[in-house]
Amino acid sequence: MPAAEGAAPRPRREPLILLAALTAAVILSGISPRSRPVWWLEEAPVLVGIPVLIFTRRRFPLTPLSYRLIFFHALLLVVGSHYTFSRVPLGLWLRDTLSLSRNPYDRIVHLVGGLAPAIVGREILRRRTPLLRGGWLFFLVSLGCLGGSAFYELLEWWAAVVTGAPASEFLATQGAVWDTQWDMFLGLAGAILAQWVFTGAHERQLDALRRERGDSSG
Repeated sequence: MPAAEGAAPRPRREPLILLAALTAAVILSGISPRSRPVWWLEEAPVLVGIPVLIFTRRRFPLTPLSYRLIFFHALLLVVGSHYTFSRVPLGLWLRDTLSLSRNPYDRIVHLVGGLAPAIVGREILRRRTPLLRGGWLFFLVSLGCLGGSAFYELLEWWAAVVTGAPASEFLATQGAVWDTQWDMFLGLAGAILAQWVFTGAHERQLDALRRERGDSSG
C-alpha cells in the first residue's frame, strides 16, 4: 500500500486524458455539423454528463473501466452528432461491406449505450447498497438499463417534438418499423453483455478502489 511504502498515491491521469480527448472531439464535432439542431440534441447527454463527472470526481471517483466505457459511448455520440447517425461514414461502410439494408451505426451506439450504464450502475449499487455480486445484482442492473433505454426513447421523441428537429435525422429510424424496439433490445443486450464480460475485471478494480480510499463496504 502507498502509505506503508512511504510514498504518496500516484495521481490518476487517465480520466483527465479522456476528458481532454472528449472535449476536443466535442469541439471538432461542432464545426459545421450536418444539422445544428440534431447536433445539440445528440450532444446533450455528453454536455450534461461531463460536468456531473467532474463535480463528483473527488467524492465519488469511478473505476477506470467505468470511465473508459463512458468515454467510448460519449465518443460515439459525438461522432453521430456531427454527421447524424444515419450518415456516419463508418456505418455507411459497414452497410455496403456487409450488404446491410441500413446504416447500423445507431445500433452500435445503442448496444454500447447498454455497456457503459450497466457497469456504472453496477458500480453504484456495489458501493452504495448492500447488494453483493450475484443474480439479484445482475437482474437489477439489466432491468435498470432496459428502463433507461426505454426512457431515453421517450426523451428522443419529446425532444424532437419540442425542438422541431428533423425526426428522420435525429431518431435515425431509417424507415425501420421496429426501430424503437430494436434500440431498447440492444440497450438490454449491451447491459447483459457488459456484466458477462467485465464483471471479473470490474470487481478487481472495485477492490483496488476500496483499498485506495480506505472503504470497507461491498
